[in-house]
Amino acid sequence: MNQETKWSQFGTLISVFFFWGFVAASNGILIPLFKEKMDLTQFQAQLVDLAFYIAYFVGAILYFIVARLWGQDPLNRIGYKNGIVYGLLFSAVGALIFYPAAQSQSYGLFLTALFVVGLGFSLQQTAAQPYAIAMGNPATGSQRLNLAGGINNFGTTLGPVLVSLAIFGSAKESAVAEAAKNASLEDVKIPYLILGIAFILVALVFRFAKLPVIKNTEVIEKGYGALKYPQLVLGMIGIFVYVGVEVSIASNLGEYLKQKQNLDSSQIAHWVSLFWASMMIGRWTGSVSAFNPSKSLKPILIVIVPFIAFGVYMLINYLRGINVFNEMIPYAICIAVMILTYFMSQDKPARMQLIYSILGGAAMLVGIFTTGKISLFALISGGLFCSVMWPCIFNLAVAGLGKYTSQGSAFLIMMILGGAVIPPLQGAIADKIGIQESYWVCFACFIYLGWFAIKVKSVLQKQGIDFDATSASGGH
Repeated sequence: MNQETKWSQFGTLISVFFFWGFVAASNGILIPLFKEKMDLTQFQAQLVDLAFYIAYFVGAILYFIVARLWGQDPLNRIGYKNGIVYGLLFSAVGALIFYPAAQSQSYGLFLTALFVVGLGFSLQQTAAQPYAIAMGNPATGSQRLNLAGGINNFGTTLGPVLVSLAIFGSAKESAVAEAAKNASLEDVKIPYLILGIAFILVALVFRFAKLPVIKNTEVIEKGYGALKYPQLVLGMIGIFVYVGVEVSIASNLGEYLKQKQNLDSSQIAHWVSLFWASMMIGRWTGSVSAFNPSKSLKPILIVIVPFIAFGVYMLINYLRGINVFNEMIPYAICIAVMILTYFMSQDKPARMQLIYSILGGAAMLVGIFTTGKISLFALISGGLFCSVMWPCIFNLAVAGLGKYTSQGSAFLIMMILGGAVIPPLQGAIADKIGIQESYWVCFACFIYLGWFAIKVKSVLQKQGIDFDATSASGGH
């Protein structure tokens, strides 16, 4: 399929990517609030993330059960557009459950609400990821996913700020801790009621928007035929490892900052948020080519856009009462390295995946063997190099699946489970050999991700698919 991307339609699609990031990052606001108001242990408070992320895995399992009962892939039957509509409505139900949960002050009901929101997101992601690829030339699908991912990370960056404002009446970090002590669980009712209404409104927009109807009416054989494609199996492991390393770098960063940078809990938030901002920086850069700029404008945008994203990060922290400008200046070197190597990748997904895997592994080695700000910036720069991997892996993994694309997408979404497995694995190793040395786990993950890039390219070439044969920036 080599049609041009219709940006009005694609703009509607990527609105759901914003919601995923917005809600996921906002969970970090709920955790300390629930812990304070319901006298939870740290383990109990962390069940917020567990309830939310395990829903992706459960959602994929339910997807396969429905497929078996129907005798047909669900999204092939109802279409990607309707899949997103139903997923939004499901998430709306979850958000609305926050109201009775706050009324009854039931932690179990709060966790149920988050689980239901996550189930809706699971269906949305299963539909939206291949939908984004299908809205244009498949060879440029990773660029559209980068653009969508950049919107996702904007939601990740903005979500905690807006939710803090809604619940605590302030987004300033210095005021949030004190405000949390005075807040009530009932303060979450209105923000999540509004969120539930927003889900419903967006579902209505999708329902009546003139979006392309993309589904495959071919009947696939019983079972999981997508698994016969080696690129999908390799990609499933790739998504598991990628999500695992992305979350693991960030999840263990707080302890690293305390032990190796001698910072207390009140001083680490903007460093952890720099990692997530790095994801946004990289994805904004990767999305430039999706707009098909002229040959003279494109390199200028590739240099300027990441620093605009960097500026957004600093502005948001400034609004939260933290002036990070001076201490973040050296990080511009890491961004410059990302920009330089992005030019080397030539927008080709397999090449980009390999280059950024090498850089990610190198960053982990620098982080392990150095000290001070060099070690800190090296570990955080893992976000820059992880940033474009999701679209690269996803695009390469579903290439050539045809009628099995929806089923393959569901398998890939299932592998978000890596974010619940690899971080605690690194934590357990940190208990044995030290927090800084535990980043060998992340180094090992980047080794697989680099090998994946080499192997999957060979697999696809044998099937007559080669995204690297021509530049992905050659138009849609």
